[in-house]
Amino acid sequence: MDSYQVQHRIHLKPGREASVAARHPWVFSGAVERVESLAGAVDGGVCDLLDAEGGFRARGTLHRSSQILCRILTWKEEPIDDAFFASRIAAAAALRERWIDAETTDAYRLVNAEGDLLPGLIVDRYADYLAVQCLTSGMSHLEALWCGALDRLLSPAAIIDRTERAVRDPALEGRCRALRGGIPEGAIPIKENGLAFRVRLDAGQKTGFYIDQRENRALLGRLARGCEVLNGFSYTGAFGVYAACGGAARVVQVESSAPALEEARAHWQQNGLSDDRVEHVKDDLFRFLRREERMFDIVVLDPPPYAKQKADVARAARAYKDLNLWGMRRLRPGGLLMSFSCSQHISVDLFQKILFGATRDAGVSLQWLKRLGPGADHPVHVDHPQGEYLKGFLLRRLDAGG
Repeated sequence: MDSYQVQHRIHLKPGREASVAARHPWVFSGAVERVESLAGAVDGGVCDLLDAEGGFRARGTLHRSSQILCRILTWKEEPIDDAFFASRIAAAAALRERWIDAETTDAYRLVNAEGDLLPGLIVDRYADYLAVQCLTSGMSHLEALWCGALDRLLSPAAIIDRTERAVRDPALEGRCRALRGGIPEGAIPIKENGLAFRVRLDAGQKTGFYIDQRENRALLGRLARGCEVLNGFSYTGAFGVYAACGGAARVVQVESSAPALEEARAHWQQNGLSDDRVEHVKDDLFRFLRREERMFDIVVLDPPPYAKQKADVARAARAYKDLNLWGMRRLRPGGLLMSFSCSQHISVDLFQKILFGATRDAGVSLQWLKRLGPGADHPVHVDHPQGEYLKGFLLRRLDAGG
């Protein structure tokens, strides 16, 4: 199929078209007066968004099972067809070509959902493979179009659907399947800033590797010379590899998952690093920080998302505060803390306040040196600030007189 016809018409309530006019890509159910659907229309089908007078405003996909009733694809009356997806994906690929050095890096985000004007679609490149996450029933409905465009434009060895169970649309379920080609057996090699890693496309978190931390790992590598580094929630140890390759004296990697820790050991060896400079610890990080007496020059805290929905924010804030206050207590004077949150519902302002509260409870004084986030392969549309999920801060502990 090379085009999808409009199946629904969404009529906005009077005076509720402001966000659409401001090019925000989400329309919530509370702004909608009624929905007209053609015979045979499906959830996730293409829809036109009309103002109270019946004037065309935008075109997108309908999601009855979500509070975000419509996700806008375009503000023009244009067909949602092969050419539409080919144009959007080609533009996204061109942006990455400007920012990514293909000689040193072959793992990066190719399409970042709303940030690339394709809400609900995530595409990550791993060497010759593409791993996708389809986060809405609308984008799932349009799979033939975007998958075909990816195949024609990029000729990957395979396109693999790695949609997690915790997707945005409750109508969808998690899955791992090949859309083109086959899922490779075992891990495939990738390179990031000249360092060697491997990734399994049939397992692991997200699409297989935390590529959103690439630039922050590189920053750690520049700061780590001669330092003792604690890499908390180390997962497969990429932060630790960067630290060691940057000249760290010793790296302690703490991870509760035994398979992830094995991958961390493999990555360490893959980059020719000596075992006498590393300690891999299988433990819960909260428990480790409470009983550990050693002090570190750099502490990296990159936990999983604690707030997957708005109802989780208060509990998540307490967890982030507890984690960071114990991390701060393990810092030597002059030491650096790299602290992150990947919870979309924890705003930058709230995360900064959490860190401020943690300094008070930890009884330490810190300087804010730098705000951290993902690289340019994770663009956020100015009209959609909700797309900024990863946020972090680089902090420095002052001595007693600071």
